[in-house]
Amino acid sequence: MSPILNQISTVFIPVRDIEKAREWYCDILGLPVDGEILFGHLYIIPMNGTRIVLDSKIYSEDHTFKTPAFHFDTLNIEEAYAFMHSKNVNIRTPIEHEQWFNFQDPDGNWLMVCKC
Repeated sequence: MSPILNQISTVFIPVRDIEKAREWYCDILGLPVDGEILFGHLYIIPMNGTRIVLDSKIYSEDHTFKTPAFHFDTLNIEEAYAFMHSKNVNIRTPIEHEQWFNFQDPDGNWLMVCKC
Protein backbone atom coordinates (compact mmCIF):
# COMPACT_ATOMS: atom_id res chain seq x y z
CA MET A 1 0.00 0.00 0.00
CA SER A 2 1.33 3.42 -0.95
CA PRO A 3 1.83 6.12 1.69
CA ILE A 4 0.72 8.65 -0.97
CA LEU A 5 -3.04 9.18 -0.84
CA ASN A 6 -5.05 9.22 -4.06
CA GLN A 7 -6.57 12.62 -3.42
CA ILE A 8 -5.78 16.26 -4.06
CA SER A 9 -6.04 18.54 -1.06
CA THR A 10 -4.73 21.85 -2.44
CA VAL A 11 -4.29 23.66 -5.75
CA PHE A 12 -1.85 26.60 -5.85
CA ILE A 13 -2.67 29.60 -8.04
CA PRO A 14 0.10 32.08 -8.86
CA VAL A 15 -1.03 35.69 -8.29
CA ARG A 16 0.67 39.05 -8.74
CA ASP A 17 -0.81 40.90 -5.73
CA ILE A 18 -1.95 38.68 -2.86
CA GLU A 19 -4.33 41.23 -1.33
CA LYS A 20 -6.07 42.07 -4.61
CA ALA A 21 -6.28 38.38 -5.54
CA ARG A 22 -7.79 37.53 -2.13
CA GLU A 23 -10.46 40.21 -2.64
CA TRP A 24 -11.26 39.10 -6.21
CA TYR A 25 -11.54 35.38 -5.44
CA CYS A 26 -13.55 35.98 -2.28
CA ASP A 27 -15.89 38.26 -4.24
CA ILE A 28 -16.63 35.78 -7.04
CA LEU A 29 -17.02 32.92 -4.52
CA GLY A 30 -19.23 34.95 -2.17
CA LEU A 31 -16.83 34.67 0.75
CA PRO A 32 -15.89 37.27 3.35
CA VAL A 33 -12.44 38.84 2.97
CA ASP A 34 -11.34 38.14 6.49
CA GLY A 35 -8.67 35.47 6.33
CA GLU A 36 -5.05 36.06 7.19
CA ILE A 37 -2.33 36.38 4.55
CA LEU A 38 0.39 33.97 5.64
CA PHE A 39 4.10 34.74 5.40
CA GLY A 40 3.30 37.80 3.27
CA HIS A 41 2.48 35.76 0.15
CA LEU A 42 -0.08 32.97 0.83
CA TYR A 43 -3.85 33.04 1.22
CA ILE A 44 -5.89 29.88 1.75
CA ILE A 45 -9.38 30.25 0.33
CA PRO A 46 -11.91 28.55 2.65
CA MET A 47 -13.37 26.03 0.20
CA ASN A 48 -15.62 23.00 0.57
CA GLY A 49 -13.37 20.10 -0.39
CA THR A 50 -10.09 20.77 -2.18
CA ARG A 51 -8.47 23.98 -0.98
CA ILE A 52 -7.12 26.76 -3.16
CA VAL A 53 -3.99 28.59 -2.08
CA LEU A 54 -3.19 31.93 -3.72
CA ASP A 55 0.57 32.44 -3.79
CA SER A 56 2.28 35.67 -4.87
CA LYS A 57 5.76 34.18 -4.36
CA ILE A 58 5.37 31.78 -7.30
CA TYR A 59 3.91 34.35 -9.71
CA SER A 60 5.65 35.23 -12.95
CA GLU A 61 4.26 36.16 -16.36
CA ASP A 62 5.47 32.80 -17.70
CA HIS A 63 3.93 30.68 -14.96
CA THR A 64 0.25 31.56 -15.03
CA PHE A 65 -2.19 28.80 -16.00
CA LYS A 66 -2.70 28.90 -19.78
CA THR A 67 -5.34 26.17 -19.59
CA PRO A 68 -7.60 25.45 -16.60
CA ALA A 69 -5.86 23.28 -14.00
CA PHE A 70 -9.19 22.68 -12.23
CA HIS A 71 -12.79 23.85 -12.36
CA PHE A 72 -15.28 25.41 -10.00
CA ASP A 73 -18.61 23.56 -9.81
CA THR A 74 -22.03 25.08 -10.44
CA LEU A 75 -25.56 23.72 -10.41
CA ASN A 76 -26.71 26.24 -13.05
CA ILE A 77 -24.22 27.03 -15.82
CA GLU A 78 -26.31 29.82 -17.35
CA GLU A 79 -26.68 31.56 -14.00
CA ALA A 80 -22.94 31.19 -13.32
CA TYR A 81 -22.11 32.63 -16.75
CA ALA A 82 -24.41 35.62 -16.22
CA PHE A 83 -22.98 36.17 -12.72
CA MET A 84 -19.38 36.19 -13.96
CA HIS A 85 -20.38 38.53 -16.80
CA SER A 86 -22.01 40.90 -14.27
CA LYS A 87 -18.70 40.94 -12.33
CA ASN A 88 -16.87 42.02 -15.52
CA VAL A 89 -14.80 38.84 -15.43
CA ASN A 90 -12.74 38.18 -18.57
CA ILE A 91 -14.83 35.31 -19.97
CA ARG A 92 -12.79 33.48 -22.63
CA THR A 93 -15.33 31.00 -24.07
CA PRO A 94 -19.07 30.80 -24.45
CA ILE A 95 -20.86 28.04 -22.57
CA GLU A 96 -19.66 24.87 -24.30
CA HIS A 97 -21.92 21.79 -24.67
CA GLU A 98 -24.25 23.32 -22.07
CA GLN A 99 -21.66 22.22 -19.47
CA TRP A 100 -18.72 24.62 -18.99
CA PHE A 101 -16.99 27.91 -19.80
CA ASN A 102 -13.50 29.31 -19.29
CA PHE A 103 -12.50 32.65 -17.83
CA GLN A 104 -9.38 34.45 -16.65
CA ASP A 105 -8.57 35.85 -13.25
CA PRO A 106 -6.98 39.34 -13.02
CA ASP A 107 -3.49 37.76 -13.26
CA GLY A 108 -4.28 35.95 -16.52
CA ASN A 109 -4.77 32.43 -15.10
CA TRP A 110 -7.28 30.41 -17.10
CA LEU A 111 -10.00 28.87 -14.93
CA MET A 112 -13.21 26.97 -15.63
CA VAL A 113 -16.74 26.73 -14.28
CA CYS A 114 -18.43 23.39 -14.95
CA LYS A 115 -21.94 22.14 -14.33
CA CYS A 116 -21.87 19.31 -11.80
